[in-house]
Amino acid sequence: MLARRLFLLQEEYGRRAIARGRWAAWAYEFLLFGIKEAWACLFGGALLALLIATHLWYPRDAGLGDVGLARYDFLFVACLALQIAMLAFRLESWEEAKVIFLFHLVGTAMEIFKTAMGSWIYPEVSLLRIGGVPLFTGFMYAAVGSYFARIGRVFDMRFSHYPPLWATMLLAAAIYANFYSHHYMMDLRYLLFAATALLYARCWVYFRVWRVHRRMPLLLGFMLVALFIWFAENIGTFTSAWLYPSQMRGWNMVSFAKYGSWFLLMIISFVLVTLVRKPRPIHEDD
Repeated sequence: MLARRLFLLQEEYGRRAIARGRWAAWAYEFLLFGIKEAWACLFGGALLALLIATHLWYPRDAGLGDVGLARYDFLFVACLALQIAMLAFRLESWEEAKVIFLFHLVGTAMEIFKTAMGSWIYPEVSLLRIGGVPLFTGFMYAAVGSYFARIGRVFDMRFSHYPPLWATMLLAAAIYANFYSHHYMMDLRYLLFAATALLYARCWVYFRVWRVHRRMPLLLGFMLVALFIWFAENIGTFTSAWLYPSQMRGWNMVSFAKYGSWFLLMIISFVLVTLVRKPRPIHEDD
């Protein structure tokens, strides 16, 4: 019933915008796009809000001795409650949650390896951790998976010239392997960038903001999403949730080189979500 009421409200405001002219209709659709993007980012936005709120107001001595729950442990409990709520209110399906959980595990495994290699650290104390990695960190990866799972439904996404699923899975596996292997051998990320560009070069994504489907190259969509993740990472490090070696003496912006890392990691997340929500061709009927 709520979905129906929101649809009717959307149409009512849309009719008012059309009555005001073409520019008003364009502005309305642009605003609606922003609202739907925010809705798709629900989990990630809530996680960022938690990082900021706990940085500003959570007790600094929590977790030391017998003083309360450590900040990282509180974040784990809060994120777990948020994930349960999204399932309970059917904001995510169980099939999607399984893939998101898989990306959660994939991300946590990489976190354990990367922190052991000194790529970044989690400077605060916590009880719920594996090695140097607090357990809440897996939810940061889950947030990316949640976004891709939700945005396909929110925008009724369709695709043209989507590459074979087996090829995208091979690419995702190669990307994940490189996150480990580049510590011991040549970094193949530029080859992986080229392979990604070649595989998705002809692919267009069609998304419906309001009444008609708009389209854009899928590669451009990937680049924009990775850019927003890089912005979110800057917020995360600003809250001291984790720190890179260059930030140990004071915060500075995350190197833009990390943008490329997030671009590749995002490909893994997108491919995992396609395991349960296969890309729909633009000509497919509802």
